[in-house]
Amino acid sequence: MTAPQPPREPGLLLRLAAPLQSWGERSHFTDQRDTAAFPTKSGVLGLLSCALGRQRGQDNDDLRRLRLTVRVDRPGYVLRDLHTVGGGLDPKDTVRTAKGGTRGPNRSTVYGHRHYLADAAFVCALTCREEAVLDRCAEALTAPRWPLYLGRRGCPPEGPVLLDHSRDVLGGLLRLPLPAQAPAPAVTLLADRPLDWLPRHPEDPDDGTRPSSEVQDEPVDTTSHRRTFRTRRLYRGCWHPPEHLYTGELGTDYLKALAAHLRATTEGSPHGPETTA
Repeated sequence: MTAPQPPREPGLLLRLAAPLQSWGERSHFTDQRDTAAFPTKSGVLGLLSCALGRQRGQDNDDLRRLRLTVRVDRPGYVLRDLHTVGGGLDPKDTVRTAKGGTRGPNRSTVYGHRHYLADAAFVCALTCREEAVLDRCAEALTAPRWPLYLGRRGCPPEGPVLLDHSRDVLGGLLRLPLPAQAPAPAVTLLADRPLDWLPRHPEDPDDGTRPSSEVQDEPVDTTSHRRTFRTRRLYRGCWHPPEHLYTGELGTDYLKALAAHLRATTEGSPHGPETTA
């Protein structure tokens, strides 16, 4: 029986890894700022908007047509950080209240908690039938207009974000080396459409053919203080990589293997190979 194959589509491969990253899911300018366990679509499109130099509220209809598939290479762990604003300052110099006034002497310090993903790494496949959109994004990620960050400005990526601009990006996603030791648990993939092209395993809890949940991270209006998002279905699938893709824990061996793979993949073509592995 022939193993299922991912649909052959053009797209971009992005590597989102850093000591800290944070992908807000529910909080909106409150004292408690959460993070999703994976890069949200609004966060990834925000990163592309930074690269393109687009202002908040600017038309992003072209980016909204991108489809997102996330490979969870390292899930990381949630880190909670206590933030204070205004401590040690005269009340008149601290953060203003919602009504525009000043805080009393016993309430001049504002406390809050920020949640981050620590030691996490993801690879995102962005697909689109419009090559012009992919070309613009690839060029912008190579020379971004504004600094890139993973969810929050204090979370810069640890290295180049753009890995590949390919005509077979989902196939490329399944050929990319992994920062893990073999054998390892199944790798999780998350997408906004069915993952029925993933090779099946009898012990997999999710087959990726039906939505596992919904997330409200499809941006509709990105204007400051008027941000609105649409709910999208989230498909979750399990993937058991072949042993040769495991390169050991995140470190120099993995980075060397990744660099060698990308050199071989892009050799002779600016948009990746014409044949799948």
